[in-house]
Amino acid sequence: MTAAAPLPVAVVAGLHGDARRAVVDRLLATVPGSVALHHDLASAAAGTVRRTVRDGRSVLDEGETPLVNDCACCALREDLVPELTRLASSDDCRLAVVELWDSVEPQAMAEVVAAYGGDALRLSAVLTAVDPALVLPYLSCGDDLAEAGLAAAASDQRTVADTFARQLEYPPVLVLVDGHPADEAPGADPGVPERTAPDPVLDGAGTPPADPADLALLVQLHPTARRIAVESDELAAAAVTGFDVEAAAARLHPACALLPQAADDEGVTTVVWHRVRPFHPGRLYAALEDLTCAAARSRGRFWLADRPDTLLSWDAAGGALCVESAGPWLAALPDAAWEMVPPMRRVAAALDWDAEHGDRTQHFTFTSPGLDREGLLALLESCLLTDAEYAAGPDAWRGLPHAFDELLDPVS
Repeated sequence: MTAAAPLPVAVVAGLHGDARRAVVDRLLATVPGSVALHHDLASAAAGTVRRTVRDGRSVLDEGETPLVNDCACCALREDLVPELTRLASSDDCRLAVVELWDSVEPQAMAEVVAAYGGDALRLSAVLTAVDPALVLPYLSCGDDLAEAGLAAAASDQRTVADTFARQLEYPPVLVLVDGHPADEAPGADPGVPERTAPDPVLDGAGTPPADPADLALLVQLHPTARRIAVESDELAAAAVTGFDVEAAAARLHPACALLPQAADDEGVTTVVWHRVRPFHPGRLYAALEDLTCAAARSRGRFWLADRPDTLLSWDAAGGALCVESAGPWLAALPDAAWEMVPPMRRVAAALDWDAEHGDRTQHFTFTSPGLDREGLLALLESCLLTDAEYAAGPDAWRGLPHAFDELLDPVS
């Protein structure tokens, strides 16, 4: 007897709730045998997570699952695969559409399905639904998710901007849904008049009307993404194409991230800055606020003169910055350890390789409307070691002020 084929599972994410639901509704209407599974975390404060299973015509099942470790996302993870496996056992279900709750990030749920789905499930797509008019307002919103009523747990300290950035940059497909004015975003100033959009433009057949600046920002933030209109016939095919979680994770890892390229279009600019010389830790630390606020979104990897073996990641959105250690530079590892490093990481290191410093590099991208390119570049350059400091050599560098110790090595 031939074993049943695994059930395709398409994950749909997005902080733009109406846009996300429009994508799910479109899939249910156009893909025969499709069923949507949604966990509503809004009820988590009451101790439960509400689960709904529906097709294009009606609600098929409703239920609750208790919190796990007082964490709504943990409850979602515990309940998700069993529910999907149950759907896979049904002869009627041909596609499971997982509609994530507002602030749930797609990477975590995609990896859960891929890791625990076994032979019953096949992760077939990860999509993020986007209203182009809301990209900049959400990316600029430094409010905590809790302030916006979007926190997934009491301990959730993420902001609207950094959550949205990860939702936007992880999937290979963005589904565009035109719908809401920019002043409906969390934290929007009601006193600011709604922007007047120019005549609608089409970005390919079937793409919804959008401000050219909104589309330019979206393209520059995730230039490799495929952009599909919700009404497009391509959406159904995109939901079953297939998805590689390892490749997606590697594409975002600070050591080998595919960062945006330099661009300037419709008033939106992406600046790419690449240097080999190390940063002076004290001057860079003093410039953190100005660099963080210089653009709506900035990402990168860098090294400090007093920490020459540590690869540091830079992740900023909405005026908030996260700097973390991402492990050692490959140049700091013994040759024998290279065999344990993923191929994509070795390729990225080879592209950045310098005869003196190996793969140690400063690689930043800043994307924003109204970017002060010259001021930004001058500030970055001022944070590098001067010629005299550089000539003093690595032993002297280690004696520079350890300005990042509290940020990177907090005392518990």
